[in-house]
Amino acid sequence: MRKTLLLLVPVALLAGCSWGIKLDPAGEVVRTAWNGDVSGCRDLGKITVSVMDRVGPVDRNNITVADELQVMARNEAGTMHADTIKPLGDPQGGSQSWGAYQCGAASGKPAPAVPTAAPAPAASAATRTFPLHQGGG
Repeated sequence: MRKTLLLLVPVALLAGCSWGIKLDPAGEVVRTAWNGDVSGCRDLGKITVSVMDRVGPVDRNNITVADELQVMARNEAGTMHADTIKPLGDPQGGSQSWGAYQCGAASGKPAPAVPTAAPAPAASAATRTFPLHQGGG
């Protein structure tokens, strides 16, 4: 009985964990410049965010970790009054650095053109973002 209880407690604790990091209202207006083009933007500084990339001996999904890092960086950039972030490197051990920029009207410079092919669907609370490019270079 005692061994069973010792096995069930960690499982119950893990089941209660919520890995879903939510985009807050300040982060909703922040875009990610995956192509790295922030020319014409004002540099507001560097953001470093981190999440757990493993639970005990189990590695978490790399895409989920990268998604959570981006959401956290967008949330933090929103508190800095930035409207754009760009990754400064790849995630390492659950941590990643981002540059925060002001590219819109408040920067005093024209906003960079963002190509759009079709209007994006309306975001919902369940919307998740995934990086399109995770390579070096």
